[in-house]
Amino acid sequence: MPKKQTSWVTAADVARHAGVSRSAVSRAFSPTASIAPETRARVMEAARALGYQVNLIAREMIMQRSSMIGVVTAGFENPFRAKLLAQIIAALGGHKLTPIVVNAEDPVQIQQSLDTLLSYRIGGIIMTSASPPLGLARQYLEGEIPVVMINRASNLPGADVVVSDNAAGAALAAQLLIDAGATHLAFVGPTKPSYNGKARCTGFLRAVRQIAHRHDALGRPVETHSTPTDTYECGVAAAHALLSRNARPDGVFCSSDLLALGFIDTARRHFSLRVPEDLRVVGFDDIPAASYDNYRLTTIAQDTYALANTATELLIDRMNAFSGASRTRVVPITGVIRKSCD
Repeated sequence: MPKKQTSWVTAADVARHAGVSRSAVSRAFSPTASIAPETRARVMEAARALGYQVNLIAREMIMQRSSMIGVVTAGFENPFRAKLLAQIIAALGGHKLTPIVVNAEDPVQIQQSLDTLLSYRIGGIIMTSASPPLGLARQYLEGEIPVVMINRASNLPGADVVVSDNAAGAALAAQLLIDAGATHLAFVGPTKPSYNGKARCTGFLRAVRQIAHRHDALGRPVETHSTPTDTYECGVAAAHALLSRNARPDGVFCSSDLLALGFIDTARRHFSLRVPEDLRVVGFDDIPAASYDNYRLTTIAQDTYALANTATELLIDRMNAFSGASRTRVVPITGVIRKSCD
């Protein structure tokens, strides 16, 4: 028996059912269009009765503007990045923009994925801190597709950047460790591959130098341990490297909470150190695990809501007017005081 043919309900069907013109249906589904309230209500009632859905692709072809936005990210297993991604999706949805998420973690697939985004005629791109090299973003800018980057270096002309206040966060971490009595400080984080890691390390070293001028107990220079990434496993490896020495640090600033959790677990299990009595630790991000009783990690919280919404607002500005100088927005951080740095 042949399969029953299913046809789409069209705007013309809605117009006939509502007793209005085809253009009235179009205006009824355009929030900014001028249409009498009673006419809009009649059209909406007809659309519900018939099961009509607006053909967004057709509308965008007419308007020559896409509502699809590429969101390029990596590290989906990272709690902070997962939270940021969720906020970006929510922020875009609030402006009736549709995210297309691309995983930048696979170097084999990333170029193909980015080419696919171009074929969709996307309206813009949001790239997060773990995204691919800046050279890939230039492809979009050359096609006048807006690019906004979150927690990336601001050295790509035409792209807008939203960053957490890494300098203020690092300075707060230094002050917390020193106020807690730490005299031998160390920084742990990806200082070479990561913009965030480098920025937080630079800010931490600068803050310690400034405090050292008025603090006699800080006699040793800060140790810097560069990690490949900001994972829990890298925190474990860093703890083994720094705590195996006779002159071990008693205050550590980790550029991410995952690093800090790995560092704390290793300090306790393999070196029998007490936190915070023998070792003070401060993290960065404020992921959910930071508040667990086993850690109660003092950390620097990033405002994922503000990062996502600021990035979305900058993107929409560029979609409306592409040209103009690059802009950088700095989002404030917040210190979260718990028990790892008493």
